[in-house]
Amino acid sequence: MKIGRLSLNNIAKIRPDSVKRKRISSYDKTGGNFDWLEIESGEKVIIAEDKGTGSIKHIWCTSWCRTKHYLRNIIIRMYWDGEQENNPSVEVPLGDFFGLGHAKHKNFVSLPLQMSPRSGKGFNCWWPMPFSLGFRITIENDSSKKLKLYYYIDYEIYEDGFKNENDFGRFHAQWHRENPPEAKRLDVVTGKKYKRSKPKSFQFLGNNTEPLKFNYKILNAKGKGHYVGCHLDIDNTTSLPYYLNWPGEGDDQIFIDDDVDKGIPTLYGTGTEDYVNQSWAQQKKYFAPYHGTILGGGLNWWGKISYYRYHIEDPVYFNKKIVVSIEHGHDNHRRDDWSSTAYWYQVEPHDYNLFPKLLDREARKPKSHIGHTIRKSFCILVLISIVFLWIYFTYLI
Repeated sequence: MKIGRLSLNNIAKIRPDSVKRKRISSYDKTGGNFDWLEIESGEKVIIAEDKGTGSIKHIWCTSWCRTKHYLRNIIIRMYWDGEQENNPSVEVPLGDFFGLGHAKHKNFVSLPLQMSPRSGKGFNCWWPMPFSLGFRITIENDSSKKLKLYYYIDYEIYEDGFKNENDFGRFHAQWHRENPPEAKRLDVVTGKKYKRSKPKSFQFLGNNTEPLKFNYKILNAKGKGHYVGCHLDIDNTTSLPYYLNWPGEGDDQIFIDDDVDKGIPTLYGTGTEDYVNQSWAQQKKYFAPYHGTILGGGLNWWGKISYYRYHIEDPVYFNKKIVVSIEHGHDNHRRDDWSSTAYWYQVEPHDYNLFPKLLDREARKPKSHIGHTIRKSFCILVLISIVFLWIYFTYLI
């Protein structure tokens, strides 16, 4: 089998007899309707594996667990072509893998990743994942309660191998969080301290002369391949209630091959919202095939934000190494909570030592905010009051 382009423009093409469609799912092997896999707290299980040559075409799953933030505590790992247990190509919390951080699920649509009704609990992934000798996918339940997982893994097996094997990298994904990133306090040119009491200078002044030291790192990889995008998840914890409290303004800066050692960005952007192909500190929810905003933040951009940008038409190629980074606020002045999931393809072997060390359960936990709690409590109180008044005037008078 020769792997090639597959889309609507050639969907009618008949495939060779050696191409076999396969699926591994959580269906009830007894013929009943208990179509889920139960994974105990602390347990790690293989949910799918096969030998041979082929490509995963689609992954769907939905899950249920009696703990808050469990989408950050279920870890999905993927291994290609006999990779060892301590060397996964994919290591990401489950919710983050499917395109949205903060341990949340919301309806959204992109080309490679989607969360579908009800309420974004149907997770879908269409990143193609080729393999030569087989694959293995595991799930670790690092939450404190039992997990119920429903899933499909849809893939193809090529009984005659694939002839252009060297033309295809293996799929990789890594999760990263800095809570908060290291922030600059002094303007390297003037020596003056950035102060929130002077928000204009805090937001806009300064010169980023050490991007590899201070920028937030989305991806750090070695080898030959191409970066195909990420989602960025920002929890805006900076208090600037009397001024523009936009947590972006950070330029995307991508270092490729020898430019990594030189510390000079190969690709230099102009701002966070610009990198995700939007504009003017945008806040409205918007879903396009390659870019969008799933969460826009609250009043004055306070709270949880999530953007995505997938380089499907414009992958970023590297021959030796790559560092994908972005400023957290202009000149890295801000100390918000940043996390991200990066996706890329590369020729094996990858360097797992460059993966950010997976944080423990407490360190993966999203922040809770007193302001949000007060707001929710107030809304609940108003709702209860309305119901009480309706009952009082309808039945008690």
